[in-house]
Order: sequence, then C-alpha cells, then structure tokens
Amino acid sequence: HVQLVESGGGSVQAGGSLTLSCSASGFTDPSYCVGWFRQAPGKDREAVAALGTHGGSTQYAESVQGRFAISRDVGKNTLNLKMNTLKPEDTAMYYCAARTAASCPGDALHASYYTVCGQGTQVTVS
Repeated sequence: HVQLVESGGGSVQAGGSLTLSCSASGFTDPSYCVGWFRQAPGKDREAVAALGTHGGSTQYAESVQGRFAISRDVGKNTLNLKMNTLKPEDTAMYYCAARTAASCPGDALHASYYTVCGQGTQVTVS
C-alpha cells in the first residue's frame, strides 16, 4: 500500500524559502494524482498544489500561485514542494497526499479528494 513520509519543514522568516519533500513507496497503479495540503490550528485543511503523475500537469491554490512549485523526482520517488516568498499565513502543518487517478481533476484542490496522506511536517513563518 502507498506510504508517504514528509520532511523539510522548519522555521523561517517571512520572505524566505523552504523545500518540503515527501518520500513515497508502494505506488503500484499506472498513475496517481499527488498533492500537498496544509492545516493551521483552528482552520480547515487547504490543498495548495497538485500534480498528475501521468503527464505532469499541475494545479495551485490562488493563495500560493506564483510562490509555490510542486515537482516530482521519479528516480528518488519523492514529491517536492518548493515554497518561496513565505508569509506568516503559510504557517501550518503540511501533508503530502495521493490518490489513484489518470489525472488530477478540479477536486484535486480539495484536501478531502485524497485517499492517503503522510503524517505531516510543520512549517512556521515569522
């Protein structure tokens, strides 16, 4: 079964950058929709980026468009989220997630779309 383990979180000053990584294993289906969502204390989960493993199309939430970039390293079986120009409102626990799919539908920017996720990595922006 699919297992996801996030890393790379930490504390950074506003305007700084961080790159999150998600180590993935157990992917056996032909294609997946993979993504990142976040949850801040007292707030709903927010999907921020999605990527289809077949074709590589990407989607971003408006809140991170132009600042975040999702990518996949096939050789290392990792999913990455490069975050630039970080803002205090980006502070949250970040999770990578996956679902078997031919491509990422519009629902991929809803955290509830995904069927598996990791345990998260904390990002704090001050």
